[in-house]
Amino acid sequence: MSLQPARPRYKPYTGAAAGWGALRSVTRFWLDSKQPFKNLRALLKTNQNGGFDCPGCAWGDSPENGRIKFCENGAKAVNWEATKRGVGATFFARYSVSELRRQSDYWLEYQGRLTQPMRYDRQTDHYVPVSWDEAFALIARHLHNLESPDQAEFYTSGRASNEAAFLYQLFVRAFGTNNFPDCSNMCHEASGVALGQSVGVGKGSVTFADFEHADAIFVFGQNPGTNHPRMLEPLREAVKRGAQVACFNPLKERGLERFQHPQHAFEMLSNGSRPLNTAFFRPALGGDMAALRGMAKFLLQWEREAQSKGEAAVFDHAFIAEHTEGVDAYLAQVDATPWAQIEQQSGLRLDEIECAARLYRDANRVIICWAMGLTQHHHSVPTIQEIVNLQLLRGNVGRPGAGLCPVRGHSNVQGDRTMGINDRPPAALLDALEQRFQFRVPREHGHNTVEAINAMLEGHSKVFIGLGGNFAQATPDSPRTHAALQHCALTVQISTKLNRSHLTTGNDALILPCLGRTDIDRQAEGPQAVTVEDSFSMIHASYGQLEPLSAEMRSEPAIIAGIAKAVLGNHPVDWDALIGHYDRIRELIADTIPGFHDFNRRVQHPGGFHLGNSAGERRWSTANGRANFAPHSLPQSLLHEKVRETGEQPDLILQTLRSHDQYNTTIYSLDDRYRGVRGLREVVFANADDINRLGYEPGQKVDMVSLWADGVERRVSGFTLLAYDIPPGQAAAYYPETNPLVPLDSFGEGSFTPTSKFVAIRLEPARDTGRIL
Repeated sequence: MSLQPARPRYKPYTGAAAGWGALRSVTRFWLDSKQPFKNLRALLKTNQNGGFDCPGCAWGDSPENGRIKFCENGAKAVNWEATKRGVGATFFARYSVSELRRQSDYWLEYQGRLTQPMRYDRQTDHYVPVSWDEAFALIARHLHNLESPDQAEFYTSGRASNEAAFLYQLFVRAFGTNNFPDCSNMCHEASGVALGQSVGVGKGSVTFADFEHADAIFVFGQNPGTNHPRMLEPLREAVKRGAQVACFNPLKERGLERFQHPQHAFEMLSNGSRPLNTAFFRPALGGDMAALRGMAKFLLQWEREAQSKGEAAVFDHAFIAEHTEGVDAYLAQVDATPWAQIEQQSGLRLDEIECAARLYRDANRVIICWAMGLTQHHHSVPTIQEIVNLQLLRGNVGRPGAGLCPVRGHSNVQGDRTMGINDRPPAALLDALEQRFQFRVPREHGHNTVEAINAMLEGHSKVFIGLGGNFAQATPDSPRTHAALQHCALTVQISTKLNRSHLTTGNDALILPCLGRTDIDRQAEGPQAVTVEDSFSMIHASYGQLEPLSAEMRSEPAIIAGIAKAVLGNHPVDWDALIGHYDRIRELIADTIPGFHDFNRRVQHPGGFHLGNSAGERRWSTANGRANFAPHSLPQSLLHEKVRETGEQPDLILQTLRSHDQYNTTIYSLDDRYRGVRGLREVVFANADDINRLGYEPGQKVDMVSLWADGVERRVSGFTLLAYDIPPGQAAAYYPETNPLVPLDSFGEGSFTPTSKFVAIRLEPARDTGRIL
């Protein structure tokens, strides 16, 4: 694979998802790793007992053994991490930080694995080598110089293992703060808040096996073909056995239309494929809550008709009476919601909503899945609670083949929260930590991601430590986030690969190279395993398979322990002893985190163990001990008041999204196979009629300007307009390139999740108005 981009082109994709295209793509990345034979062995151990957990998404594993258990994007993630290319002292001597800033995000990560600790030298504008002990001492000096522990921010990426996350939160709380900005703040925070209030646990209630028994599976705001490709297999199997699959997404994603299974010889040899979905609904951006409300309104109408005729009830009255609270207030809210508002806000016709409601009503067991298409809106918490309301009406929570399924992104983002990475931790966790470790745990709420950025911008927070991820690019309002990091006295990035965050430095800055999921982790008492938690609350062991590229790399637990010892000494634990064998960390987890009793023995079981889910067992860990209906009104307007204050009507509403050759901010290539784009990322997908209405032509370059009344211009320039099958009034473009358009203060009510799926924009002709496609 060449780093030189192909000639930009756009040609609509008509093939099936996966299949030969996936195999070709995997082969290309496999060969480009520069160690293909070693990586082939690693791929065959991906998600296998005794192997390592895929560093990509958090979709759960099929219980069968002896099969290939990785998808196209998982293979990309493995080969991208397990590359022979390295970035060390010679590289940083060649390139200044200013020169590196001019490179693309794709180019930066393509250079390879970080191989030794580096410190930024502001005088020369270069990173220079630093020893591990010097790096730890520098961090300790900066932290000790703070007036308060609350002046430090401790970020966590979802890649971090349970062991790393537990040590991190233990160290940070022993240091004295709950400042835990976290990648979950930017994706499924709304799910956690909504589910916690409604059913008492901020996680999904289903297991992998439930998909084998569901009569209908509803998929809202999610693109499994790119973001969770292994999910396509259970959806395909559901369709084959006669279950209904209903998809709600403005974009008709290829993976939810046609799927060719790479492991099915007949399909591959015949080049055949199977249609996946039986119904596809294309709501307005932000209109899912109205669509769900319309489904509930139809169910209520049919329930009343059934009662008047003496027919079988539509609602599960026994479940509602025994397990729930607030149904009358909710149904009153449903009654009060006008059909006209539902139709206008959902972007769907009433006959389409009725069709969806009938599919739901006619299924005895329903799973509802969702992802960032629902969570990244101002009204994301009420939208997810509307899903819960719908499921409660028919008892579709806590029984086989039915339930709630937020599909998480990064591979251990759910596990990090379980381990205590939480700026608003539950009192029970803090009580357990105090009892076990005998120190006064801070009780005040800490900073989430938005609050941390504001605190750094205002000069209140002076140290930033990032455990993985790419904070500078993953966050909203990119110029302000970059400025926030640059206001810090010290920024520390614990990373596997070079990215933009290493070039957005505080006055002092460190790069600390860590092992990845594929690397063998050798400690004083031998090779170590770490553990992760998937979207179904399964806990898996992960054993690295490849020799690290450099002896200077350290594991994330070892790096955290090194920092903790330099800052706290042997308080509240002997950090070195914990790193000698990770069983000791897991013993501490078992002592303090519910559900982890006998952790070391249970995790040895092939496939791991199920952590359990109280809602899935119809135990409601809410204040009133019941599942709660949430009677929200629909938003009066989907446009935020700060947009309305501009007095300008948006040209389009933009959603940000990933390309197929991308995972979060990691960009594997400049292609997007399923959308037909090659060699280019600065594109904006729009309806052909909208392009014409606004006075432009397909292929023309434009600037996008965000509408937000705070006196700040948010603009991205030189994007190519592509005529695409997208509902009128909508647009879509890739992040992180469009993150500068998302205002820092535009976030979900009650969740602080950035509103990246609803950005009001106007278009302007770019200075370079040429057509390139």
